[in-house]
Amino acid sequence: MPALNIRQLGRQEYEPCWHAMQAFTEQRSETTCDEIWCVEHPPVFTLGRAGRREHIHNIGDVPVVHVDRGGQITYHGPGQVVIYLLIDLRRRSWGIRHLVSLIETAIIELLAAYQINATTKEGAPGVYVNGDKIAALGMRVRKGCTFHGLSLNVAMDLAPFSHIDPCGYPGLAVTQTSDLASLNSLDGLNEPLQAERDLLAHLTRLLEYDTIETFQTLPNLSS
Repeated sequence: MPALNIRQLGRQEYEPCWHAMQAFTEQRSETTCDEIWCVEHPPVFTLGRAGRREHIHNIGDVPVVHVDRGGQITYHGPGQVVIYLLIDLRRRSWGIRHLVSLIETAIIELLAAYQINATTKEGAPGVYVNGDKIAALGMRVRKGCTFHGLSLNVAMDLAPFSHIDPCGYPGLAVTQTSDLASLNSLDGLNEPLQAERDLLAHLTRLLEYDTIETFQTLPNLSS
């Protein structure tokens, strides 16, 4: 099985991180290690390739970035775990649906460990708790390799979601682990960094990498 590089990047502006993912995917070869990038973004709305602006309402001065992932409109902000998966699907002989299923399974397993019962919805990628969305997925495949990824709401201001139709669904409610924490005191429910570490453990087990290295910087990319 291939090796994996995990990059724990902390707070990152959205657009430079997105462009770095594009460059990494464009420059990678058949022997390039897969990577997972863990970040937290300042407040930003991102609109996918099929996104329609009628799903954006009163957003104030929060920027909107039209990006090349699948899906509609979503929000990123402090207190949310964002994990980007830069994976060579051809090397694994996987389709994108298989990878999406693995990601959703990892999130559901994490939430089960937090004593939260979560599910998927047919035709609506992501993870839900009692019908409320707690994690969003949006991917892009280029040259057989993925970029973009998932966001998990942990301990953030959810108010900006009320200014959009989340993922293009008017009236869709969102939730987060910290709002579901009344029955236990597990650290990951309220601490994004702990939730990130816990989710990585589930992801890397399901993705079955032989060796894993961890970095705190972006890869060196040619301009």
